[in-house]
Amino acid sequence: MKKILVLTAALMLFSLPFVSCKKKERTLYLYNWTYYTPDEVIEDFQEEFNCVVNVDSYASNEDMYAKLQAGAEGYDIVVPSQDFCSIMIAQGMFQPLDQSKMTNKVHINPKVFEKATYDPEMKYCCPYYFGAAGISVNKQKVNFEYDRTWNIFADKRFKKHATMMDDMREVMGDALTYNGCDVNSLKDSDLANAKNLISKSWKPNLLKFDAEGFGKSFANGDVWLAQGYAEVIYGEVPEEDWESTIDFFIPENGGPAYLDSMCILKNAPNPELANEFINYIHRPEVYAKFLDAFHFPCFVNKDAAAFVKTKPMYEASQMDKCTLKIDLGDGLAKYDSIWQDIRFKE
Repeated sequence: MKKILVLTAALMLFSLPFVSCKKKERTLYLYNWTYYTPDEVIEDFQEEFNCVVNVDSYASNEDMYAKLQAGAEGYDIVVPSQDFCSIMIAQGMFQPLDQSKMTNKVHINPKVFEKATYDPEMKYCCPYYFGAAGISVNKQKVNFEYDRTWNIFADKRFKKHATMMDDMREVMGDALTYNGCDVNSLKDSDLANAKNLISKSWKPNLLKFDAEGFGKSFANGDVWLAQGYAEVIYGEVPEEDWESTIDFFIPENGGPAYLDSMCILKNAPNPELANEFINYIHRPEVYAKFLDAFHFPCFVNKDAAAFVKTKPMYEASQMDKCTLKIDLGDGLAKYDSIWQDIRFKE
């Protein structure tokens, strides 16, 4: 009898891994931005849908696009920003979303679709996160009143203690917005006025144009005024010091914005599971976990606010007037030429 029991137990133990593998034979391949997919959300999805989610990451739209163009295969979902969404739609790189599966579309903020003119009906792109760069003032270093518009960078009291991102669409977009122009304007007069504002009024006060280290420089007190993404600043300052150190705001008239969206690649190996994942993300209680993980404001999924447990870095309403940076096509060369002058000649 003991031999029979031992043999039975051994057979049960031996068979367990195969049962587990059989249960989770489906695999979803997600290609997303680095540190942009909370582990808890992935784990919960795997458990509910009896599958495995493999996540690969990229640091820029350009990296993602180049890899796919070079022939990379096997990914189901990618998460490009708005300009690359429009490019990839035009090139036939996505398959349509299964609208019958998109039952949680009702929770998405209608303002997002108004801004996403390249795919306003969510045929190919399901909004993931809408965000914008803004202005951060170091309250530990600044004890005076200051302008709360983009023209704060003209304030000489911040001279050599201010940075703006080394990003032509962001900085020129700020100048265009301040001048009352479209963030995506290609008018020569608009661009000339933006160039003059940046070169003559803002650049003389800057320590440098910096797209990578401004968060650390802000946290150590070298920078008192920074243009950039809130998550970079907040990520470098200890959470217990956020309130006493950071004044982050987006000017009332808005500025450039971005919208990252979940899209299913045309040759996705698991489109059915990919559609399930995209819809799952927009369950309000699930999307709230995404917001909580990064202290993001609740803009894209309006009903997730009821489930959010953390305080956001800033209020979502500050982005109401922000404008998406669209693909400028050949017009981008105009921006690049002006930016080179601003950076190296002016």
